Amino acid sequence: MTDDLSYSGSDRIDDLIERERAPHREPQVRITGLMVQYYHVCQRELWFMSRGIDIDRGTANIRRGSYVDEHSYRDNRRSFSIDGRISLDLLDDGDVMEVKVSSKLEEPPRMQLLYYLWYLDRIHGVEKSGVLAYPEERSRESVELTEDTASEVEATLRGIIDTVDAESPPKLEKKPYCASCLYQDICWL
Repeated sequence: MTDDLSYSGSDRIDDLIERERAPHREPQVRITGLMVQYYHVCQRELWFMSRGIDIDRGTANIRRGSYVDEHSYRDNRRSFSIDGRISLDLLDDGDVMEVKVSSKLEEPPRMQLLYYLWYLDRIHGVEKSGVLAYPEERSRESVELTEDTASEVEATLRGIIDTVDAESPPKLEKKPYCASCLYQDICWL
């Protein structure tokens, strides 16, 4: 691999932005919102997914989440796919919305939404505000991209690149939600 195709050094984020903005240059790692969420839930899960070791999308929890996402606020939002990287929903007022079943894990969906806002701002020059919604809990949280949250996103992106580039999965770490993880059979054989 040549230096031109590497994310090594301190300019990883600048290089990522440059490659995302130039349609003829493919970034080494095509970072998606799901990757950001997995990174904050479990980096092993991210590593497995990056290797094409996918989970059964037909499980009850996945179907429930898809149902809530597809049927909540459907009269007030439009869905968009941008650059094959992010799929987001825009509310009628222009805010970007991320819908989740539960607020039990707050950080992963918050970072996923912040990544969408960062991507729109840094790659396309479009500033938006975000709303994280939990319709079954009847709650919403406003999310804004600030310099501090942009730095959090960029640290996450560096971490994702490191995780995906690793030769082996991150060290096994028991977490409270491992029992409900769809990758548990791979991790805990």
